[in-house]
Amino acid sequence: MSEPSVTIVEAMQDPALFGDRFGADSWAAWRALLAAFYGLPLSDPQADTVRQLTARSVAPPTTFRELWMPIGRRGGKSNVAALIAVYEAAFRDHRTRLSSGEWATVALIAADRAQARTLLRYVRDMFAHPLLKPLVIKETVEGLELRNRCAIEVHTASYRKVRGYTLAAVIADEIAFWMDEGRSPDVEIIAALRPALATLDGRLVAISSPYARRGALWEEYRHSYGKDTSDRVLVAQAASRTMNPTLDERIVADAMHRDATRASAEFMAQFRSDIEAFLTLDQVQAVQRTKPLELPRSLGQRYVGFVDASGGGKDEFTIAIGHREKDRTVIDLVRGRKGNPAAITADYAKTLKAYGITSVAGDRYAGAWVPTEFARHGIKYEQAVGNRSELYTTLAPALNSGEIELPPCDVLARQLVLLERRTTRGGRDIIDHAPGGSDDRANAVAGVVAHMLKRNSVVGLLPKSSHRGIVRPHKAQIAIR
Repeated sequence: MSEPSVTIVEAMQDPALFGDRFGADSWAAWRALLAAFYGLPLSDPQADTVRQLTARSVAPPTTFRELWMPIGRRGGKSNVAALIAVYEAAFRDHRTRLSSGEWATVALIAADRAQARTLLRYVRDMFAHPLLKPLVIKETVEGLELRNRCAIEVHTASYRKVRGYTLAAVIADEIAFWMDEGRSPDVEIIAALRPALATLDGRLVAISSPYARRGALWEEYRHSYGKDTSDRVLVAQAASRTMNPTLDERIVADAMHRDATRASAEFMAQFRSDIEAFLTLDQVQAVQRTKPLELPRSLGQRYVGFVDASGGGKDEFTIAIGHREKDRTVIDLVRGRKGNPAAITADYAKTLKAYGITSVAGDRYAGAWVPTEFARHGIKYEQAVGNRSELYTTLAPALNSGEIELPPCDVLARQLVLLERRTTRGGRDIIDHAPGGSDDRANAVAGVVAHMLKRNSVVGLLPKSSHRGIVRPHKAQIAIR
């Protein structure tokens, strides 16, 4: 692999390349950080900046392979991420290390493909430069192919789907919010990416506003931030205005006034201490049966169910059914579907009847359509009081004591593990899914457990102390009995 004829910092300052984008004084902190990452000589002011950003006692004298950056919002992260992708794809020639027919890939990965395509738009704009445009031989919705057998592509945030590529570089955008795939998505994806980077000694750049104190970004920060001994991983942390001094300070001040905890993460790049995982993977796996996914009805057994209804959109309309067996609650099945709510209600009504369930109780925020639809299929609907935080409060001790058996449903396990306990400014706890996440199946299972333990009403399941600080759910939550 030949070395580029121009360094990334020179490219940022060269008027013939990207000087109009990154040459201003407002980009000085980014230029210093990238110089350190690529092992370039640092001026005294740059060395001071790097020490401030990385908490290292001395400016690093080496070329790093991974750069992890918890950086505040509007700090210029997307522009710099796109620059690194373009530099690794266009300014390096990997062909001498590629086998016949093999291509080098620069992968753009975000929480979802739509967000990754936003980053791709920055990349496309840079390749519109007259000096770079001739390198492009093909453009698709998902990326670009270059004459040097390197492709820049949007990739799915899935540890299964990133395998099989020869990677020249990876841009992991907003990695603190990769919460929808896998049981520990960011950690598993990074573990799958590192071997794919080995052939070309490619670089991994993970960049994000920080969130909770868990996951890959937090672990790398905890292990490598401020550690002079790390020679492969460089971690930099900076507030928004440190990296982008043109950001109006009133925006930050207003955000801090509205919600200091949230703004400290979003603009000051501090990991949140008010959010913690509600359940661990080990806790969930300990109560999962190996098979089958669904248990048939057993005659003479009394069953209860719980439905988390959805009127459509990205949320699933979910159902869970369970029964009490000796000293534990067995979840016989959990299902989730998207589509026509009326058709799903009809199908679930058949399932409920198959287990001998004829009466339903639901949240009073469910709307009229839920009881109407169930009534059309011979299932009586009754209002029940209860919300997701209360249900999860009941689920946790039952799960921890082994008094529950869960089906081997990966979606359910993922949703349970990604639940969060958030402490409000008033000191009260809320248990819910993370921003952008889902908990439909987890909520249905929690409803079965709660309803099983106290059949009279959902609210009666809970100690009074657990009713504090709860936010009403945005969807119908229906207990069936």
